[in-house]
Amino acid sequence: MRRTRSTTRRDAADTAALAAALDERGHARLPGLLDASACERLIALYAERERFRSFIDMRRHRFGEGDYRYFAHPLPPIVQQLRERLYAALAPIANAWEERLETGRSFPPRLESFLAVCRRSRQKRPTPLLLHYEAGGYNCLHQDLYGPVYFPLQVACLLSRPGRDFEGGEVLLVEQRPRSQSRGEAIVLERGEGLVFPCRERPIEGARGAYRARVRHGVSTLRSGERFTLGIIFHDAE
Repeated sequence: MRRTRSTTRRDAADTAALAAALDERGHARLPGLLDASACERLIALYAERERFRSFIDMRRHRFGEGDYRYFAHPLPPIVQQLRERLYAALAPIANAWEERLETGRSFPPRLESFLAVCRRSRQKRPTPLLLHYEAGGYNCLHQDLYGPVYFPLQVACLLSRPGRDFEGGEVLLVEQRPRSQSRGEAIVLERGEGLVFPCRERPIEGARGAYRARVRHGVSTLRSGERFTLGIIFHDAE
């Protein structure tokens, strides 16, 4: 599809708004990322075992209570397209973060070029996943790093209906700044809403320039019902 000047300007404005939200709050919301029909289709995929390369029981690994499944290649078209589109929007922000932190790293503008970098480091297994919790389920605080190559941002999209399909299950973000106590936040998402948040750390401006704030994420305990989430991680796994 041919990109017009107005489309390019709108994309730049969207990226700027995302960058501002991430700088201010450490996360950014993406309302209406998926519609109800897309959410239902993705939930239905959870029962199709052939779609997935790996099945994880959180209790067995002491990750929490619940389960999740990593998609196999080829990714479902809706997941592939979402991953490509989100990466393109977030790559300029990721590059700005790396420059502020003086890491010397940079990310290409297209997902396929970045995945080629992953493959050269033997990271070839896809990482988008569906997560599933029932009453009493939760996810311990963690970071999603699958090898030496990683993209500094990721996205979670809630597929179930809060208040109807489940109660509880807020997204938890905990930020650790140097020489400070940890700061936590519980985020309630709407169905189909996406949340952009750091994969490992984010830059925060200080008196002597940017410093690193470590970020972990998780999910609070479900009080009732059943909750499904789509996770979009941009780097592949070893």
